[in-house]
Amino acid sequence: MLRSLFSGISGLRTHQTMLDVTGNNIANVNTVGFKSSAVQFQDSLSQLVKNSTMPREDAGGSNPAQVGLGVQLAGIRTNFSSGAPQPTGVPTDLMIAGDGFFMVRGGGETLYTRNGSFSFDADGRLTTVDGALVQGWTAQDGLITGGQALGDITLPVGAVVPAVATTRADATGNLPAETEVGEQLVRDIEVYGADGSTSSVRLTFTRTATGWDVADADGATATVTFTDGRQTAASSIVSGGITVDLSTLTGFSDVSTLALTGQDGRPAGVLSSYALTEDGSLMGTFSNGESKVLARLSLATFTNPGGLEKAGSSQFRPTANSGQASIGQAGSDGLGGIISGALEMSNVDLSQEFTNLIVAQRGFQANARIITTSDEVLQELTNLKR
Repeated sequence: MLRSLFSGISGLRTHQTMLDVTGNNIANVNTVGFKSSAVQFQDSLSQLVKNSTMPREDAGGSNPAQVGLGVQLAGIRTNFSSGAPQPTGVPTDLMIAGDGFFMVRGGGETLYTRNGSFSFDADGRLTTVDGALVQGWTAQDGLITGGQALGDITLPVGAVVPAVATTRADATGNLPAETEVGEQLVRDIEVYGADGSTSSVRLTFTRTATGWDVADADGATATVTFTDGRQTAASSIVSGGITVDLSTLTGFSDVSTLALTGQDGRPAGVLSSYALTEDGSLMGTFSNGESKVLARLSLATFTNPGGLEKAGSSQFRPTANSGQASIGQAGSDGLGGIISGALEMSNVDLSQEFTNLIVAQRGFQANARIITTSDEVLQELTNLKR
């Protein structure tokens, strides 16, 4: 049989594969986190018709004569360039601005994806659309330490932060210098106990000939003196175990802004809202105004991301040639930051894909022509004997 016949067949097969890959790219033009692929061809083995010869004194050398045996698929390469951002406004929709993959656990294995379309399930776990569990680190008392094991990202719905007893407060503002001796200014501040109960601290400021005397309801006292409106020495008063700092008070004329502020206690609080930050932290805001880190998403990179195997749902699994996953926090160690409220769209370039479609179609037609021409030659051979 003619070698060209089999060359044409190999061309049909490889260009059919190119059509398959191109068609899949176009079909996934709007798939979140999809990475396009491209085929690479290489020639098959060539049949040696005539060997090369070395130059001699009476004759020059000759080159080898070879006939190619067609084309074959060298590989299908995945393009991991970033896709365009698609704002959604949904806080659990995440996009990686840079390198890296989200880590998800599903079907008994850890997979990697650029599709950040996540949501919380009924148990408060952060999941993908198909139910895979997003992986990261859970904070302990608002802290994430190095060496923590990876686990499911969970939103602790109904979580409560304990009350904190007040230990200090600040007296701020100005005590008017023109105040008559014996006149008083009374200020109160609400403070908290260890169980979250509230009480008040009342301080009475009494004008004296040299400055101001400060006293609380339990008889604790302190003295504040001024020179040219500024304190001559820093002072404080301890009232009911709470230290009230008086050092910032001033004593200028015609201004009365005395206030007790800045106490460091708070009542107990329940989780009221959450947000995801650029470093992948799940921040919880509580009803008492406190904000704490609840968890942090982990990202992974690979030495050779092209060696990853597509596992469906815009997810990948590592292979022997991708290398082991290097895990870290977003924004560090070469990993990109995380954008909340946006998704990474497919990186398919339609203009390039339609061009590839034309190239594959014409290549298929040309190879089909090789087969028909070879068939005509064989028909002529069979017609030699009538």
